[in-house]
Amino acid sequence: MQETITNDQQKTARFAKALGHPVRIYILELLSRQSCCYSGDLSDILPIAKSTLSQHLKELKKAGLIQGEIEAPKIRYCINHENWNAARELFKNFWRI
Repeated sequence: MQETITNDQQKTARFAKALGHPVRIYILELLSRQSCCYSGDLSDILPIAKSTLSQHLKELKKAGLIQGEIEAPKIRYCINHENWNAARELFKNFWRI
């Protein structure tokens, strides 16, 4: 079965999984409207535990949709534009099926 699954299908599934929670969608929408955001600022905006926010950020980063840079004592998160554009193209092609 592994031979039948393409690299694009694997990437699409990874991106779709990361988009599978409303909080992650919110984070991505927020980051798309500004250049970057600090994790502390996100925890002030979202009414969820910091540990929960951290898990959502971890999933988005793992999928490659965001990137984070440590600026002690905070982490600055931004959209990973290269992967964001790749995801957009993959989903566009997927929805043409």
